[in-house]
Amino acid sequence: MLSNERDRRGGESNDRAVRRAGVAVFVVFLLSGVDFASWASRLPAVRDSLGLDPAQVGLLLLVGAIGSLVSLPLSGVVVDRIGARRTVTSFAVLCAIGLLTASLGSALGTVALVIAGLVLFGVGTGVWDAAMNLAGVAVEQRLGRSIMPRFHAGFSVGTMIGAGIGAVAAALHASVLAHLSIVIVASTVAVVWAVRAFLPGPRPHGAAMPAPVDDADGAAAAAGAGGAAPVAPRPGAFAGWLEARTLMIGLIVFAAALTEGSANDWVSLSVVDGFGTTHAGGALAFGLFVTAMTAMRLLGTALLDRYGRIPVLRLAAGLAVVGLLLFGLVPSMPIALVGVALWGVGAALGFPVGMSAASDDPARAAARVSVVSTIGYSAFLAGPPLLGLLANQVGYRHALLVIVIPVVAGLTVLRAAAPLRGPGVVDGDAAVPAR
Repeated sequence: MLSNERDRRGGESNDRAVRRAGVAVFVVFLLSGVDFASWASRLPAVRDSLGLDPAQVGLLLLVGAIGSLVSLPLSGVVVDRIGARRTVTSFAVLCAIGLLTASLGSALGTVALVIAGLVLFGVGTGVWDAAMNLAGVAVEQRLGRSIMPRFHAGFSVGTMIGAGIGAVAAALHASVLAHLSIVIVASTVAVVWAVRAFLPGPRPHGAAMPAPVDDADGAAAAAGAGGAAPVAPRPGAFAGWLEARTLMIGLIVFAAALTEGSANDWVSLSVVDGFGTTHAGGALAFGLFVTAMTAMRLLGTALLDRYGRIPVLRLAAGLAVVGLLLFGLVPSMPIALVGVALWGVGAALGFPVGMSAASDDPARAAARVSVVSTIGYSAFLAGPPLLGLLANQVGYRHALLVIVIPVVAGLTVLRAAAPLRGPGVVDGDAAVPAR
């Protein structure tokens, strides 16, 4: 009876720990969005202080993206070595240092200092992103149901908060340095506080999963139970680049990232130039996209739990294609806005579900997530300049139609995202044999 009581208390304690970890991961995603949007919302002020033209602003943004892309392949190694908790803490601090350095450069009118800050910001953001996704997957696997899209919705909510604060700061004529010094320092302190509730990282590949220990009796019982199973060596840090399934998941995430990122970069400008509307109309279109995407991330978890990854991803890809075609081809602005909403819904789930799929095997999750994240972030790097070049020839709205191609390509390999057999399966799709 005493043993049953201990088991019950231990189960309740574990449930509370998982719930706390879920809240902590959501908060960390949200704060990442706040940091990103705080800087992005003040880009007009940065441009003016540095005296940059539009092409130079584009190159400045490219610097941060390159920093993320270079650091992401190493993120798996970092998380494997120090765990998601320490990784998020370390690289959130690096991200803060980068943003504050860039803000100081803006205040001094020194482009080189801004570039140096954005490189640090890009590196910090990239590794932080991979690590918090792994922390989210750990919660999802312990819960046994899909929840990753809600964490990514947290990022979207954070961007709304950050943009709102940035708009207020701009209206009050606050300097970029003063604004970011307050927001980024507060955000970083909150990250350091939140990660304390993260779940422990995955055990080494092949190691036995120890039972949770909540008191001295449990510790003694665990100690008397004998040694853990032998630990098999981990796969190489870059082994994921040789796995067909991981690369196909990367293609799915690439399509999702390009679908989302292209809207972030071009939808407002496409509405203004394509329909001759005001800047407010362009902002409305972008707000509609973000709202639709956030709503789908909040509601999509129920769809994933009920129908599984593959049917939901097919539906999302189909909605993205329909939305893009409506936006790019229909001359009526109201119908085009319907297309924007469908585009946002369709773009919502590919990235978070791809992170879940890459993490089905906890022992290989860090390496595989680093591969998938790198492929996905390459869309943010390559997409804006290529679409810009194409827009010079065919116009913004028609240029965005090219995104249909990678979305359809992603559809052809969707089965790769089906859950692996064994630990980590969180929905009812037919499993893919473990590699």
